[in-house]
Amino acid sequence: MPRRFARRLTYTIALLALAFASKNAHAASDPAMDDPPRDVGVVPDSAAAALPALPSDFVTEDGGWVVLDLPASVRDRAAALEANAVAFRAHLAADLGQPVLDHVHIRIARTADQMADLAPEGAPPPKYAAGVAYPALHLVLLALQAPRTWEAPDLVEVARHELTHIALSEAVAGHHVPRWFDEGFAIHESGELPWARTKELWDASLGKRLLPLSDLDHGFPADGYDVNVAYAESADVMRFLMRDPDRVRFGSLVERVRSGETFGRALEDAYGTDVRKLEYEWREEVSHRFNMLPLMTGSGMLWVAASGLAIAAWWKRRKRAKAKLAAWAREEAEMDAALATARNRQEVAAAAPAEEVMPPMASPGVPIVEHQGRWYTLH
Repeated sequence: MPRRFARRLTYTIALLALAFASKNAHAASDPAMDDPPRDVGVVPDSAAAALPALPSDFVTEDGGWVVLDLPASVRDRAAALEANAVAFRAHLAADLGQPVLDHVHIRIARTADQMADLAPEGAPPPKYAAGVAYPALHLVLLALQAPRTWEAPDLVEVARHELTHIALSEAVAGHHVPRWFDEGFAIHESGELPWARTKELWDASLGKRLLPLSDLDHGFPADGYDVNVAYAESADVMRFLMRDPDRVRFGSLVERVRSGETFGRALEDAYGTDVRKLEYEWREEVSHRFNMLPLMTGSGMLWVAASGLAIAAWWKRRKRAKAKLAAWAREEAEMDAALATARNRQEVAAAAPAEEVMPPMASPGVPIVEHQGRWYTLH
């Protein structure tokens, strides 16, 4: 028995080592691992960047500081999107401590493929994204259908996320901020999937799988589980930095980066701590928060509640997305039918024979003649 157990143990260890080596080899050969997904587009030469012409069935709504290009069939959604953008711009200005989004150009495509057709030349959006921001051009691209799932994303939520990227870039005058700071601020401000993020963070904290912030500055992981943790963690660090007692410090941090200080130096001057100490304090706060919750509610019940809320939120979003797609399809069909009817009427009118012009009534005995389509009486 001991010998058989030793053989099995050796065999298992060998298989694990082989799998680990294979995974590392695949990661080294996969270019996607070196360039993880990100929804901020980079334009090599913003001064020379050109936008493709709009499709013939698009319209433009000029709201002053925000200009929207979108399909004519969803034109009625422009007003709601613009109104939300106005309120959100004020919210961002308050959080960043300075005016932002002086002007923004938003292009809304039907699909991710069409979004690529509307992107700046030489700077296509990531294939996975339903939205992308180009801070150098003050440009946002959105899609009415998400890639892969083809569901309707929450257009307002995605717009808020991308507008936040542009606002932060403006606020720091384009200077470098860590990846976790940029992505975390966008998620925190847009308020995306709070219960799902809480569950990811809770699982990672209890499982000791929180990721070092230094790793996230170089790039987010490509693994599905770890990338969810990375986004949830980044958003929560921003929550930690932006707590009510630290709002003034946060504004000071942004202003110092804007003036040219490195992010690390600006953080020390504004908060009196460096990134490593900040991460330690945040981890301690997260550990205390998630370790106390099970004591108050019971770990099993809390997990069920968090999972249930996350699933309910996902199901609600999915149902709303399907309803949006169905409504858009009906509206496009109605518009196509109206255009077809109008074209048919024009064709019928063009094909109909000209009405015969009857000669005017004349008095008996007075002759009448026709000349160049008009009738004349002879006196």
